[in-house]
Amino acid sequence: MKRAPARRAARGFSLLVTLFVILVLAALATFAVRIGATQAQSVDFGLLNARARAAAASGIEYGTNRALHAASCAPSTTLNLTAVGLKGFSVTVTCTASTHMVSGTNYQAYLLTAAAQRGTYGSPDFVQASETRSVNNAPP
Repeated sequence: MKRAPARRAARGFSLLVTLFVILVLAALATFAVRIGATQAQSVDFGLLNARARAAAASGIEYGTNRALHAASCAPSTTLNLTAVGLKGFSVTVTCTASTHMVSGTNYQAYLLTAAAQRGTYGSPDFVQASETRSVNNAPP
């Protein structure tokens, strides 16, 4: 007769163990899903950051071309890029020109800054990068 109560207690204990194992497995699954999502977001952000740097470099190249070949240095120009991989980026190129005399010859020096941006500040897809370069038309 004493065996029947022992079986009831054992059944209750196995139920608790089963619930504990299920809860631990659910917590591990949740952790794995969060880690996977975080890694995907890191990869996405890394790609967006590389694209933003490329967009800023494109803005610098545009400003350099305008300054050296067209002899035009607009204080600020905004470009909306449409190239594959850079679509959606807005690049603001600023230029400051100064004249310098070297050995009796005047040369122009240009300070270019390009700031590339995509998305709105605070949104998950927001990214921004900037680049600065100085160029001049002096002979090498």
